[in-house]
Amino acid sequence: MAFRLTSKDYAEYIERAYKVIYDNGDYVTDLDLATGDGDHWSNLNMGFKKLVEAKNVLESLSISDELKEIGKTMMAVIGGSSGVLYGSAYIAAAKVSVDKEYLDNNGLYEILAAMLDAIMSRGQAKPGFKTMIDSLYPAVEEYKICLETGVSDEELCDRVKKAAKDGADSTADMEAIRGRATYQADKGIGHLDPGAVTMSYQISELMNTAKERII
Repeated sequence: MAFRLTSKDYAEYIERAYKVIYDNGDYVTDLDLATGDGDHWSNLNMGFKKLVEAKNVLESLSISDELKEIGKTMMAVIGGSSGVLYGSAYIAAAKVSVDKEYLDNNGLYEILAAMLDAIMSRGQAKPGFKTMIDSLYPAVEEYKICLETGVSDEELCDRVKKAAKDGADSTADMEAIRGRATYQADKGIGHLDPGAVTMSYQISELMNTAKERII
């Protein structure tokens, strides 16, 4: 039993991620106001809204072209560093998914790993810097372990989702190395990183979508 994500499935995931991000607007904004300038949610929400408006176009493309279009849109619409980081991530994902008709467990791992590498490279950041990486990195690492140990796709989806959430939660104990929280006297200690939280929302919905596509 394995999952297969088509471009239509991925567009469906984008819509689901947008809904979760939208529904948690006040919470994420409050997190951001505690350590930053409070615009993370509005910028990310704007980007995902634009993607949902283009859902019919996105789902008609190949996986690679869809990911590339998502990257271009995010880079154009999302303000600040998030737009550049998300844009770079999706464009990198597009490059490793050329000629794929769908994403199986290996294919999805490849795009998440490519996204992680692009964000770390473009943002000059690592795990422990109190950024979105602290949700994505443990998710990718857990995904790799699941593939290596041959667990079922159902278990893989659950474990990757949990790793992303646990990673985001761990940022409360971190001292910020990147972002506006570095200007705070406490370096953001005691506060969750909003970028890690919204990343965990996305990974959770992605794994939920994959789990529902197990055949």
